Amino acid sequence: MAFFEVRGLTVSYRRNGIPFEPFNGISFELSEGQVADLVGPSGSGKSSLLCACARLLPRASGALSLKGVDAGSLSPEEWRRRVCYVPQKPTVIPGTVRDNLLLPWSLRVRRSDDPPSDEALRSLMGEASLGDVGLDRDAAQLSGGELARVALLRAFATKPDVLLLDEVDAALDDGTARSVSRLTRRLVRDSTTCLRIRHRPPDGAADRTLKLERGKITQLDHVEEGA
Repeated sequence: MAFFEVRGLTVSYRRNGIPFEPFNGISFELSEGQVADLVGPSGSGKSSLLCACARLLPRASGALSLKGVDAGSLSPEEWRRRVCYVPQKPTVIPGTVRDNLLLPWSLRVRRSDDPPSDEALRSLMGEASLGDVGLDRDAAQLSGGELARVALLRAFATKPDVLLLDEVDAALDDGTARSVSRLTRRLVRDSTTCLRIRHRPPDGAADRTLKLERGKITQLDHVEEGA
């Protein structure tokens, strides 16, 4: 049984007023504890694919399942609790680092859940090499790289089964992008899988690479960092 399975996924929408279908009937699987890169030319539908996997595109069709449970048997809200989409630009709200890390628990879907303690948040910050950034620090004072790591930690703090990263390192310098990749690799463990869109060269963090091009998805031979 696949950990996360996509079967016959199709997305269509209007682009510049014209009907457009970036892909039709694509299928793939993700294994537990795996980081997979999603590559392909601009406009091939990579972001649409991640949004469809998170059930953020109402007009998408196809079958999704997580640990053998069909997406149709869960409400969209429950699915998104378990399948977390992180957009390219981090969402930042006015307030402290703590306020931003706890943002998911201010939303209706998690309002009844107990948020992580400060101790748990500090532990996560330490894993991201942000141990010197206080939880009471004004988030507006963080650098772009720090914000990217806070957004990633916020997603991991919700303990999703599937993490969908939409090119979260796009605006980062090479050093910071590598730190985000290392953090992703450390945090994706048992009972988790990750699919991340990347345009940078391979960094050694991914177990496999999928390519979306001309409406088809294929697996590439794994390329090690520096190859």
